[in-house]
Amino acid sequence: MHLKLFFAATNSVANAAADAANRNKELIIEFFQKNGGKLASAALILVVGVVVGKWLGGLTMRKLMKRDMDPPIRMLLVRSLRLVILLLTLMLIAENLEIKLLPLVAGLGVAGVGVGLAMQGVLSNLVAGLTIIFVKKFRVGEYIEINGVQGQVDTIELFSTTLLHPDLSHVIVPNRKIVGEIIHNYGKIRQLDLSVGVSYDSDLNSALSVVRDILARNPRVLKDPAPVIGTATLADSSIVIAIKPWTALADFGPAAGEINKALIERFREAKISIPFPQREIRLLPGSEVRNAAAA
Repeated sequence: MHLKLFFAATNSVANAAADAANRNKELIIEFFQKNGGKLASAALILVVGVVVGKWLGGLTMRKLMKRDMDPPIRMLLVRSLRLVILLLTLMLIAENLEIKLLPLVAGLGVAGVGVGLAMQGVLSNLVAGLTIIFVKKFRVGEYIEINGVQGQVDTIELFSTTLLHPDLSHVIVPNRKIVGEIIHNYGKIRQLDLSVGVSYDSDLNSALSVVRDILARNPRVLKDPAPVIGTATLADSSIVIAIKPWTALADFGPAAGEINKALIERFREAKISIPFPQREIRLLPGSEVRNAAAA
């Protein structure tokens, strides 16, 4: 008796599940029969919109490349154009599917408040990125130092700025960490800070002349602005000559090594001594007797 009731209940559940599956299948078929044309049109509109947006974006980028315009502004204009085309495409799709946009916009507005609160950091980066792009505190290719990091500006995106470090690593800085901070902008040239010491009995004018000739012969050293050369310090063991030429960013590292090498070679040729730190100890008369008595 119990087995019969169990099998009857099982068959009833199976039949109900089969009926539900059949009804769902019929509803799906009916939905595609009624809206298949609209869905196909929406898919076609989407494909055309994506293709047109990509084509117009590429065409606009090629046109803007011919103008004297900062790369971040070109990128922003191209992305804005693609976003507008995408929004128009979505509006056409909604109209084709007979979706009422007003309630949808209202719902998106309410959801946008919550999303905005949850993404305050992202939005602040976006606003900061727009500020950097249009205020132009620095440009791509310039060397800057900010918040303890430095490097050549590689890219300026809407949310972050990428710096290329001298060791070829990349430093990615969120834009909100840049706006409002003190920025040291070196531009597209940098000044070397070198020095060399010569002995006090050396001909100082001859040493300065050798330094000027070395800088004039080095192709990496810029002629304008002119290098700064002068006596910096009267140290204990030497006269320190300050050498501060300017170079392009790419020549900053190699130029220092070349100048130092040339200084050693030319000073040796000119018999100009580069002294090392040393102390002179003098024994006064009678100090040997006092030392012997103390022993």
